[in-house]
Amino acid sequence: MSAALPASRDRLLILTPHPSGQLPADVLLDMLGDDAFDTARREAFLRRVFVEGDGFTDLIYAVPGARYLQAPWSRFAADLNRERDDSEDNGVIKMMDFAREPLYPAGFTLTPQAREARLRRIWDSFDAQVQTELHGASLMIVGHSMAEFGPALGPDRGAPRPALTLMLGTGAAPTFPREHWDALQAACAAAFAPVLTGPYTRVAVGDPWTTDTLSAAHHARTGIPAFGLEINVALYYAELGVPREGALRALHGCFADFADRALNLVNG
Repeated sequence: MSAALPASRDRLLILTPHPSGQLPADVLLDMLGDDAFDTARREAFLRRVFVEGDGFTDLIYAVPGARYLQAPWSRFAADLNRERDDSEDNGVIKMMDFAREPLYPAGFTLTPQAREARLRRIWDSFDAQVQTELHGASLMIVGHSMAEFGPALGPDRGAPRPALTLMLGTGAAPTFPREHWDALQAACAAAFAPVLTGPYTRVAVGDPWTTDTLSAAHHARTGIPAFGLEINVALYYAELGVPREGALRALHGCFADFADRALNLVNG
């Protein structure tokens, strides 16, 4: 008989906005053209898209008993953790990957009408789901993974990254109560202690990012505490895109422990 789940988990909403390696067919055709019909080239491209995303975060963050929303499409179709009007090259619709390699053929232009249609179908629908699931919730956690070193498109190009990073907003605009930051950081370190070894032991706050966009947007709308968590892929990849045996299961258990501790902080 399995142990009873904490009753408060039904007040926790977990989002994983980036685990998918799938693209809608119209987006895939924009990116590949006729190569979309070539099995080897299509599968190689989708593998690239998956590896450039937050692979396997769906398995790590899906806590039994919690509310859970997982993005169905790759962040390269539309990045759900960006503001809708973010038009930067690493914004809501990306023209290149994190190695600054193009995702579309030379000369491709996404028209304003096509951009709006894509955002309406992908970004708007996920945003509406989040708003619905937040009713009655007391905490939202947004789950990510991060590269071992800052990529070409990152704010910390080439720099080694912490084992874990909590994105809690800024001192002036916290998305999680400022008085609980130290306790949340300690809870994260304690819950993930079984997997923090070697050079990957540091649990950071705001390094290399201070704020999770989904957390900031929905906290501003609702006042519900929210934060993002980044897990360094070095904690689970044997090589890029290939998890070590048992690593995902271990991280899943650590995160479930941490989620319960975080809920206890906000629920008193």
